Amino acid sequence: MKPRIVDVTQRIRERSAALRSAYLARVDRLTGRAPGAQRMGCANVAHAFAALPGDERLRIVAERAPNLAVVTAYNDMLSAHQPYEGYPALIRAEAQRHGATVQVAGGVPAMCDGVTQGLPGMELSLFSRDTIAMGTAVALSHDVFDGALLLGICDKIVPGLLIGALHFGHLPCVFVPAGPMASGLSNGDKAKVRERAAQGLVGRDELLAAEQAAYHGAGTCTFYGTANSNQMLLEAMGLHVPGAAFVHPHTPLREALTREAVATLLGITERSARFTPIGRLVDERVIVNAMVALLATGGSTNHLIHWVAVARAAGILIDWTDFSDLSAEVPLLARVYPNGSADVNQFQAAGGTGYVLRELLDAGYLHGDVATVAAGGMAAYGQVPRLAPSGGVAWDATPAASADEGVVRPAAAPFSPSGGLKLLSGNLGRAVIKVSAVPEERHVIEAPARVFTSQEAMQAAFKAGELNRDVVVVVRFQGPQSNGMPELHKLTPPLAVLQGQGFRVALVTDGRMSGASGKVPAAIHVSPEALAGGPLARVRDGDLIRLDAVAGTLAALVPDDEWAARDLATLDPAQAEDSAHGLGRELFGGLRRTVRSAEEGAVTWL
Repeated sequence: MKPRIVDVTQRIRERSAALRSAYLARVDRLTGRAPGAQRMGCANVAHAFAALPGDERLRIVAERAPNLAVVTAYNDMLSAHQPYEGYPALIRAEAQRHGATVQVAGGVPAMCDGVTQGLPGMELSLFSRDTIAMGTAVALSHDVFDGALLLGICDKIVPGLLIGALHFGHLPCVFVPAGPMASGLSNGDKAKVRERAAQGLVGRDELLAAEQAAYHGAGTCTFYGTANSNQMLLEAMGLHVPGAAFVHPHTPLREALTREAVATLLGITERSARFTPIGRLVDERVIVNAMVALLATGGSTNHLIHWVAVARAAGILIDWTDFSDLSAEVPLLARVYPNGSADVNQFQAAGGTGYVLRELLDAGYLHGDVATVAAGGMAAYGQVPRLAPSGGVAWDATPAASADEGVVRPAAAPFSPSGGLKLLSGNLGRAVIKVSAVPEERHVIEAPARVFTSQEAMQAAFKAGELNRDVVVVVRFQGPQSNGMPELHKLTPPLAVLQGQGFRVALVTDGRMSGASGKVPAAIHVSPEALAGGPLARVRDGDLIRLDAVAGTLAALVPDDEWAARDLATLDPAQAEDSAHGLGRELFGGLRRTVRSAEEGAVTWL
């Protein structure tokens, strides 16, 4: 193991000792109990299994067969989740073959950020994660299960399912993915059309045709945003059947991997020799493995929020300094859009998760001595699955060499010696920046500020030609307390246009960018947020702002005495009212009032 990785892990372990100990004590109190059908009252048992066929009721009650929960995020609004429609029947049939039973314990909501980008619905997006966690808890609260299969892929869904499952830490859990859509219009060509549309050079018809050519079928979007980063992290945490992340939907291998998930779960229940509850599996080493995999692949900035919350659910405390220190040590091994031109299908063809994890493990960047749902431990995740002649899954060693060194590289010859994310701090607070996709000559930007309180106002100023200069665009009052911290991905095309015209531009915001944060320097998640009295509320139009991703600083170059004397700007009451009502936003008022800061994971349940 690399000494710096060990040091960060030990720091996290020591910081978390009391919280983790209390968490594990709660996990242990719920293990070793009799199965639900023997432990519960007769009326409870009858209600729990009333809808099952008689032979399955007999199997659970008399034969004490394992009973598995399915928690599904199926809907056909999300292309990535549409394939889940038939999974319960497939899983049920496979469980019966192994002498077990299955119940769909519950469904959780799953929204598509691609649909809601730049619209009011996006203000529910971040909070949907904790809603999903609560939905997972409701599903598992029936307490008659020996383990859980968790069906989810996209942005907030996987973190929400994982947080909910960790609150049932005594249960073994396996995540079941469905895979990416086939490649369509390339992500780079799509981005070019978006930029031309932002300039008014193409109309709606041409833009819509490009978008539909990019997003055209079942499966995850093919760029390396939050959804596909989720899948990389679950592989690194040992919560998938090894290599399951990026196999296409509706293929024989995908079906075989889904069947294998059932056998994998049955192999780690409390009745098996290898009992592996998720609360024990997800320890500080596993959290660090996830962070390393994120950094080594230039993954989504959203995980600097989500994995803080995931870790906290397991009694583990991490922060952005931990990410930054790991990023300084971990090499960048992948170039996948927007951190390169390849999509996830090309990443998979070049070696995919197996190649990256094998390289990281062999080079000492991952903890190899951790529990995983697979019997082979972390080494199993450096292999490649294939369809066996029997129709099941077999695994081969990952090829020694990358199939395309423009997409994935060995740890000995990385794209960069450090990872794709950096911490920024200064008199504007603490923020993060994804530098892996930003040209080096843009890592330091110093320019006058132009301040906005909504993305609509910024887009209007762009269209009016008011931003045709060197400028740091500040978009504030976009944090969790203000309006649920929406992604501001609609700002990317106009900023990219300005940068393409030769101007030095950057974005500074207490909101989020998409997991597809790209080539424009963006200091995001600024904490404390403006509404909470953060220093971003002190910025005025014309202030010189310096974003320095080399030195790791973010500052308004304003004399200290003047800066300290400034009043904090306040949120326009009309804007606050607009964010509080309409399209269901009223229902999330309590979450806006109780949410923690972005660096604390924007959790609402503490």
